[in-house]
Amino acid sequence: MSKKVSAVLIVLFLVVAGLVGYRVMVNKEKSTVANASVGRSAAKVYGMVVRGKPFSDFLTLTGEIEPNEVVNLRSEISGIAEELNFSEGGQVREGQILLRINDGELRAQLAQAKTQNMLFAENERRAKLLLEKEAISQEEYDIASAEYRTAASQIQLIEAQLRRTLIRAPFSGTIGLRNISKGSYITPTTDIAQLVNISKVKLQFSIPEKYATKVKIGSKVRFTVQEISKEFSAQVYAIEPIVEATTRTLRVRAFAANGESQLIPGTFANVTFPLETVEDGLLVPTEALIPIQNGKKLFVLKGGKAVELLVETGGRTDAEVLITKGISDGDTVLTSGVMSLRDGSMVQVTLR
Repeated sequence: MSKKVSAVLIVLFLVVAGLVGYRVMVNKEKSTVANASVGRSAAKVYGMVVRGKPFSDFLTLTGEIEPNEVVNLRSEISGIAEELNFSEGGQVREGQILLRINDGELRAQLAQAKTQNMLFAENERRAKLLLEKEAISQEEYDIASAEYRTAASQIQLIEAQLRRTLIRAPFSGTIGLRNISKGSYITPTTDIAQLVNISKVKLQFSIPEKYATKVKIGSKVRFTVQEISKEFSAQVYAIEPIVEATTRTLRVRAFAANGESQLIPGTFANVTFPLETVEDGLLVPTEALIPIQNGKKLFVLKGGKAVELLVETGGRTDAEVLITKGISDGDTVLTSGVMSLRDGSMVQVTLR
């Protein structure tokens, strides 16, 4: 190959290399300008200025309405039901005789015991006179006296059995449906009827052990029941001393007035249990919070940039969360479009 051809090839190579190098430099400059333009563009997000306002935290629980007092009426002895002095669904007062069992045999035994008692009483009187005259020994008098006391005890025993033939109302209330009729033979295992007092009712519910220290004797709770739009209130009067191991909850009972008998025992109730009230609570929308490994974070606006802050939360509503630590009154919290943000990102915020 001649020197002339070699020189031409070298020149062509240098020209092509120069063109390729120039194109690479131009593309690099364009990429740098484009990246710089992207870096300078601000993300468009929504935000809100946080202001302190009253906030009440509460638990929503399920409870049950129970009667103030309830008892299954039963007889202490067996026998024929001779009198029924109540009507189903009727009101009775404390001490009222509800049922009488046939007591003819016991009354006959009582009459016999009283006759024997009179006889032994007379024997004891005579023995005492004779003892004073030393006509009989002390032992003979002691025997007569013991027979008299035994007869008196027999009368007391039969009278106690006669009292058990009467079934009285242990408290005032409403009689339920009866399970026997007049003339039925009943035993101590026979359920006669149920007596219920619902002048006031008990509201029973359980709270998670996490909030066990929040409930106190005298605490007020609110509750509702199905088919009644009215909201009722109750006052805590008793707290179980230990947490149930299986459910990890604490049982609580509260009294509620039931003057109009609207609350029926056995029904379920939706209970609202107050936890705390904050006068200047800082509330943010739930979508503003971002869960992370060590807790939660959110972004606030500072100097046109999104600044990441770790926060601690308290109670919540359906749409908002109480922030207890991490932000201050007057901060602008970014509420939407925050998942793609990084600490220090430029943002364009629209307040709402």
